[in-house]
Amino acid sequence: MENSDDLVLLDYPGSPFGMRARLALAAKGLKFRTELEDLTQSKSSLLLKVNPVHKKIPVLIHNGKPICESLIIVEYIDEAWKDGCRPLLPSDPYERANAKFWADFIDKKVSPASDKLWEIEGEQQAAKKEFIEGIKMLEGELNSKPYFGGESLSFLDIAFLPCYYWFHAFENFGKFSIEAECPKLVAWGKRCMEEEFVHTSLPHPHKIYDLAVEYKNKMGI
Repeated sequence: MENSDDLVLLDYPGSPFGMRARLALAAKGLKFRTELEDLTQSKSSLLLKVNPVHKKIPVLIHNGKPICESLIIVEYIDEAWKDGCRPLLPSDPYERANAKFWADFIDKKVSPASDKLWEIEGEQQAAKKEFIEGIKMLEGELNSKPYFGGESLSFLDIAFLPCYYWFHAFENFGKFSIEAECPKLVAWGKRCMEEEFVHTSLPHPHKIYDLAVEYKNKMGI
């Protein structure tokens, strides 16, 4: 889709939250520029200006106006570009609320456990248990559907896909097999990776592992 809007995304290559914004923009066929933040260094003056509250990426700057927080960005993109674009959130109010509930679950339950898997030494065992419990609940929500929203990739898939791309890193740091625990979820991830806008928007899972190792080395963790 050709868009005349000025879109700039403040991002970091390995950030799962930045990946959500990238996926939503790509799903809509929108062109945008990327301003990369080095999360191992001081925050840029631009980041501090456009997100003075949380001082975090991602930030989408649309015609000079900043939108912060990854799920809010995804929803904003869906609302701002409707005509001629694939919808991301369901039109049905209940299905819409359900998708938002599970996206919130990912951020509050799954993401904190996944961070401990690779960032905090000595907490892997407890984090692994909590992480597996969380993704098993997501697998239950997926059930036998090809995608979380049904027959096509949508909001909740975009909310969780970046975590799937980190699975390889989690397995290496935590010394376990996610496929052995959640085979349907891994099959879902592989199915999503077949979408052109997905695999062209995100780094390969092995690259994400390399970025994680590099980050740990730079931060001394």
